[in-house]
Amino acid sequence: MIEFKDSVEAADSLKQKHQQLLSEIGKTVYGQQQIIEQVLTVIFSGGHCLLVGVPGLAKTLLVNTIAKALDLKYKRIQFTPDLMPSDITGSEILDENHNFKFIKGPVFANIILADEINRTPPKTQSALLEAMQEHTVTVSGANYALEQPFFVLATQNPVEQEGTYPLPEAQLDRFMFNVILDYPNPDDEITIVKNTTRDTSPQTSKILSAEEIIYYRDLIKKAAVSDNVIKYAVMLAAQTRPKTKFANAAANKYLNWGAGPRASQYLVAGAKTHALLHGKYSPDIDDVKAVALPVLRHRIVRNYQAEAEGITEDDLIKMML
Repeated sequence: MIEFKDSVEAADSLKQKHQQLLSEIGKTVYGQQQIIEQVLTVIFSGGHCLLVGVPGLAKTLLVNTIAKALDLKYKRIQFTPDLMPSDITGSEILDENHNFKFIKGPVFANIILADEINRTPPKTQSALLEAMQEHTVTVSGANYALEQPFFVLATQNPVEQEGTYPLPEAQLDRFMFNVILDYPNPDDEITIVKNTTRDTSPQTSKILSAEEIIYYRDLIKKAAVSDNVIKYAVMLAAQTRPKTKFANAAANKYLNWGAGPRASQYLVAGAKTHALLHGKYSPDIDDVKAVALPVLRHRIVRNYQAEAEGITEDDLIKMML
């Protein structure tokens, strides 16, 4: 049973746990502090994360290490063109008594790494996306609840697009954050090479339990948010919608489509989590700005002019900020 004197003491303990997590994960995953922080923000917000980066940037290692530090059950699903929905959710088989028995698939874990989610057909993608949205799996008309906490980290390779099935905008919208993983700088890469070519590897200690994560998620939800912060988040999302009353000039010029109301919700939820993880008891506008790029970049669609001029989603969001 988790007990604190009051919510202020609980919030202070969350900040300490966050620092311990960053330190522990940083022993194994080098030079990715911002990425680790963003993934932890999504986990404590109760959302899901899309990670975009070329192969070899330690995406699998990152998720595996976070799962160990949080003492959570972890499963990796390699998405391929021949993967079936039942390969994710599980299926019914006949047992020795000729009764149907449900065998759980890999989705029945706390942290799921959906590796290269765009390599599998839409029918299989949607099986995972139902689990993300509803936190349940339906097989042969029967509903099975997933364990809590439940978090999906899906990866995409931004370079090689041949033979892929890009996620539609409506499905992308279910991911709270879109985190872009870049190449490490030379100093970090030297550290990576030194530490990964030795005969020893660091052991990850457990910092939090599933019960504590659920407790802190509930604590974050209860955090008070002032009206001006909510208004800022809503107006920021509204600015991205071309040909509407509050559209930014850059949106009218460079965007085909803007972010929907879920963006406003995630901007506020992410700002709450960002604030509490960094020792504040209530979010301000700076916390909204801190999560704006990963929340918005996959919810806006550029037009041909933006592509021709080499203007990225991040460039447009920074203009609006």
